Amino acid sequence: MREDWEQIERDYLSPQAAKSYGSKGRKRAEEPCPIRTEYQRDRDRILHCKAFRRLKHKTQVFIAPEGDHYRTRLTHTLEVAQIARTIARALRLNEDLTEAIALGHDLGHTPFGHSGERAIQKILPDFRHNKHSLRVVDVLEKDGKGLNLTWEVRDGILSHSGEEYLPQTLEGQIVRIADRIAYVNHDLDDAIRSGTLTVLDVPAPLREEMGLSQGERINYMVLDIIKNSQNQPEVKMTPHAYDLMMALRTFLFARVYRNEAALIEEATVERMIHRLYEYYLDHLELLPQTAVPSPPYVMVLDYIAGMSDSFALQKYDEIAGKYGR
Repeated sequence: MREDWEQIERDYLSPQAAKSYGSKGRKRAEEPCPIRTEYQRDRDRILHCKAFRRLKHKTQVFIAPEGDHYRTRLTHTLEVAQIARTIARALRLNEDLTEAIALGHDLGHTPFGHSGERAIQKILPDFRHNKHSLRVVDVLEKDGKGLNLTWEVRDGILSHSGEEYLPQTLEGQIVRIADRIAYVNHDLDDAIRSGTLTVLDVPAPLREEMGLSQGERINYMVLDIIKNSQNQPEVKMTPHAYDLMMALRTFLFARVYRNEAALIEEATVERMIHRLYEYYLDHLELLPQTAVPSPPYVMVLDYIAGMSDSFALQKYDEIAGKYGR
């Protein structure tokens, strides 16, 4: 029962952990669940929402790759949750809150990964996927009712990336760093799988210190965080390990995220996103009946940002067939 879980939190979790019974609450008050804690309830709401299911057809890095083993936005989310829970467990922080934040952190990501996000930013410069993820859970899900999540989960979702917002809980800090650990490692793995890189392309100092395999690199980073964050007011890596992780990220930007092929793909994505935007702005009647009433440009961008890659391609092809590209 819920009370038993809350007692476990009292008895076992670190004094610095966010306790579900101490949550700052929800925007709309609700009766407590008899079985689940507040954070367990949030995790389940995220897991069962439509935006979560759409992640399986959204790009992580490689757009429409040939093969079943490339990451999608959904598998990225699950890898973040696994890494984050491992860290939370070792630090005796709240795993349920950590998992809820991790599962919800990318719900607002656009089709075609960060290329899609940058294309929308050409239309709406203030658009950020972390802020849109919060809009998804607050407003867009359940036909405008939102999921009514706790303050702590919403804070973690909003602050998982960027410098404008920083997590107010240690669990949110865990997800923020686990997100980066996950993507630098699995994106490298996918780049090697695609033939874009080989293991030996990775700078020698990174290979020698962190290891050759994805598992070795993740283990190196996670262990460093745990050792450096025990009973500390902040979850972070040692400066040396952080510098290595950022060096790997810089390497990936140069060789994978912003290489010539990626920039060509990005131009194609921008053309598609902008064509979809122009079309639906002129045909608001084609938006779903469940669209949340907002200024027309916001309604259109909500719709496009929620599309899976395949659905966006389908709609673009339909428009192109009628009106040309």
